[in-house]
Amino acid sequence: MKFKKTLVTGAHGLVGSTISSDFCPTSGELDLMKFDDIVEYLNFNKIDSIIHCAAKVGGIGANVNKAGEFFYGNIMMNTNLLEAARMCGVKKVVSFLSTCVFPAEANYPLTSDQIHNGEPHHTNYPYAYAKRMLDVMGRAYQKQYGTNFITVIPCNAYGPNDNFHLEDSHVIPAIIHKCYLAKKNNTDLNLWGDGRPYREFIYSKDLGYLIKWALENYEDTTPLILSSDEEVNIDTIAREICKHVGFTGNINYDQRMSGQYKKTSDNTILKSILPDFQFTPIETGLKETVEWFLNNYETCRK
Repeated sequence: MKFKKTLVTGAHGLVGSTISSDFCPTSGELDLMKFDDIVEYLNFNKIDSIIHCAAKVGGIGANVNKAGEFFYGNIMMNTNLLEAARMCGVKKVVSFLSTCVFPAEANYPLTSDQIHNGEPHHTNYPYAYAKRMLDVMGRAYQKQYGTNFITVIPCNAYGPNDNFHLEDSHVIPAIIHKCYLAKKNNTDLNLWGDGRPYREFIYSKDLGYLIKWALENYEDTTPLILSSDEEVNIDTIAREICKHVGFTGNINYDQRMSGQYKKTSDNTILKSILPDFQFTPIETGLKETVEWFLNNYETCRK
């Protein structure tokens, strides 16, 4: 189905900036914490679909230190948006979940039917529970109101326009910024964890394409996992970033802040419906992301 008026929330962030739309308000122009403002925006612009990228996000440190903020901010934004979409007759909503929604003791590879089978990992459980509720709310609304609110579960996204804040960012942008400063200040590169955990990564441009495809083609309430077949450990990522930044110093790890060892996901459904899709190689994506950060250091989110 083709949609004419798609609202993209978080349109100026990592993934939202890769999606072309005439309705890309900033958070100042549309505050998702204000329900009445959302209703007014949807009605005034006659929005017929929504790609919901906006979220209050961060890495391990931010999730641990701002647990309450992350739960409240995300649960309120998500609830406000979906209820407003229902009231205003929006035809379809695609919302982002995250691989952190899975239980800490899940079976691997991760599959959508395991989402609610146990507690999320202790380092990010408030964010994870808030994200889980997008799945619950979408299915509940379909059952009662017949809405078409679906969800997708991307693996770790990265790319230009990311948040590179040293405390509140995800692993790749955090390492890029720390590496830049280590080179600039001639210090060691100090990272959280031990470098051994493996993660799946998806380049933001790839994710933007897949989200737009899901909006127009995916109709199942089963959350669609969006991930490649490649897992890379954090130390490999760090050393690749160092190469592109030009940092040749020491890398030190703080093992007191280690996350889960692996989060392998099952992308069988995606591969069955888009068998020819080619993901951007991690080396290419990292090179382009580092170049963007260096060229936009003064103005990027940090």
